[in-house]
Amino acid sequence: MSDQTHDQQGESRTFPPDPDFAASANGTADLFDAAEADHEGFWAEQARTYLTWSTPFTQNLDWSNPPFATWFADGELNACVNAVDRHVEAGRGDKVAIHFVGEPEGDSRDITYAELHEQVQRAANALADLGIGKGDTVAIYLPMIPEAAVAMLACARLGAPHSVVFGGFSADALHSRIEDAKAKVVITADGGYRRGKPSALKPAVDAALDHDETSVTDVLVVRRTGEDTAWNDRDTWWHEALERAAPTHEAQPVEAEHPLFILYTSGTTGKPKGIFHSTGGYLTQAAYTNAIVHDVHRDTDVYWCTADIGWVTGHSYIVYGPMTNGVTQVMYEGTPDTPDQGRWWQIVQDHRVTILYTAPTAVRTFMKWGAEIPARYDLSSLRLLGSVGEPINPEAWLWYRRTIGGDRTPVVDTWWQTETGAIMISPLPGVTTLEPGSAQRPIPGISAEILDDEGKPFTTPEQVGYLVLTKPWPSMLRGIWGDPERYKETYWSRFGPEYYFAGDGAKYDADGNIWLLGRVDDVMNVSGHRLSTAEIESALVSHPKVAEAAVVGASDETTGQAVCAFVILRQEAVAEADEPGEGEALVQELRNHVAKQIGPIAKPRQILVVAELPKTRSGKIMRRLLKDVAEGREVGDVTTLADSSVMDLIKKGMDAPASD
Repeated sequence: MSDQTHDQQGESRTFPPDPDFAASANGTADLFDAAEADHEGFWAEQARTYLTWSTPFTQNLDWSNPPFATWFADGELNACVNAVDRHVEAGRGDKVAIHFVGEPEGDSRDITYAELHEQVQRAANALADLGIGKGDTVAIYLPMIPEAAVAMLACARLGAPHSVVFGGFSADALHSRIEDAKAKVVITADGGYRRGKPSALKPAVDAALDHDETSVTDVLVVRRTGEDTAWNDRDTWWHEALERAAPTHEAQPVEAEHPLFILYTSGTTGKPKGIFHSTGGYLTQAAYTNAIVHDVHRDTDVYWCTADIGWVTGHSYIVYGPMTNGVTQVMYEGTPDTPDQGRWWQIVQDHRVTILYTAPTAVRTFMKWGAEIPARYDLSSLRLLGSVGEPINPEAWLWYRRTIGGDRTPVVDTWWQTETGAIMISPLPGVTTLEPGSAQRPIPGISAEILDDEGKPFTTPEQVGYLVLTKPWPSMLRGIWGDPERYKETYWSRFGPEYYFAGDGAKYDADGNIWLLGRVDDVMNVSGHRLSTAEIESALVSHPKVAEAAVVGASDETTGQAVCAFVILRQEAVAEADEPGEGEALVQELRNHVAKQIGPIAKPRQILVVAELPKTRSGKIMRRLLKDVAEGREVGDVTTLADSSVMDLIKKGMDAPASD
């Protein structure tokens, strides 16, 4: 894979840190030495540097009962105080916390830290008036609007764990999460805006609660679209509840190990896993990584993470990391192509965004639309770009740096999970010589290794193995809500209790950089050869006619598994593929390209040219559904797709004869 970071002339495409950037970078080389010398002491130092504690801690890590860790256990703090109050108390109340950009043009507002402080206090009182106190859970089902952050922070203020459910999930998915968390209150909205139109949310809440028994007593409803919505006895308008609530609220300090939030993630059994995170350890690592990886500078940066609040990225790098660091950030409600494909770049230009953190899927979509669109806007304010959510292929990495970053910004490719809570493996932009497509090294304070099938560490370049974490870290999940045995079985059984198994395949390159290769169930075994779907996708996207690719392993009688690929072509290649006979020729060209890039064993059995891939509303490709099609099964649950009709089109195309 590493040979893809060389251009056609064989010139290496690595990028050493810019000296001017390095001179003021938060993340410095000496952090590695400090973390290596005293792992626990290093993290204690970060906890004191980035957070304000109402009761200082004297204990660092307790790992006496693995895999159940505690960090800073005798300390007390409040996450909302750290994210809001202390900035106001320090005289920075007039600083903008959120530049909110709604999807309808002209719908925007700036919210200062002082205004945020008032809203959060009122929201906390409104929840308290409904009987919410320390230890009660609150479900949040909202679009990407500032009230989502206010709701989360109000819960944190009370010591009430929140469970944010992505607004694209169905009523059934919402119901299962509400009941598992035993939520007493749901905070939702009448709707949000999606591709220029109002999209209702509250009907899903009504359906989710339409059961004989429910733990929910009250529903707070944000008025966002003004559309008519059905009303029940348990419903209250958010704005009316806040108007009635007292304007001041004293935040409750909680123990460092008190649960801050539950976030549900998919499980292999079909039952969602309620990942829960503590307050002190999680907040420490969210703030620290936002500082050293994204290099946020409180007084000068305008930061924009494009994730949805419903995913862990929205928790760690919209709410808790940046706000704890007191930065100004952009929050955008809508899609990148509403009202046109330049919307993001207009926002960057208008708000002079300096740091942009987004997903590879978005970058590849922009590649497909063409470089001429961002070229219309002034993107000179950008000084750092970040990638999150899945491995970014080298071609997309280079396009991102060149086209969006003006061929001058560092790109930090970050690896982490809902379970890890915060960034684990990433370049430090002021220290690392960047290699496109690689997350590179564990950040200071994190220890990772790659194991073989027998559970033995190795460092051999290009050998595919299993990524594991070898030391506890502050923002690690504290378990699966209500199911400690499932926690042990899921994360700590594959290689024994000393290794957290991330579920991802990885390899080293010749320089010792780590390349993430996707989930291990996305590492195929073709005739005894272990192949990464991410690596084959990367090879396909490096072809000049391909904009995006998704690869799955399908059962094959001869080889065990065979490679099936689904590709979206760049605009200029679409007409060529539609010419009689040209489509077949192009497929053969792409198969040969993969064989040349990786080897004949990786040549796809079948390549299907598609107009779109099945994606969730947050932009994640649902490879599970593609695998269903490739193996001739009935397609599974499509409720989380942005457009479920995509699967019907793909299924029709897949019924065509396979390539030779």
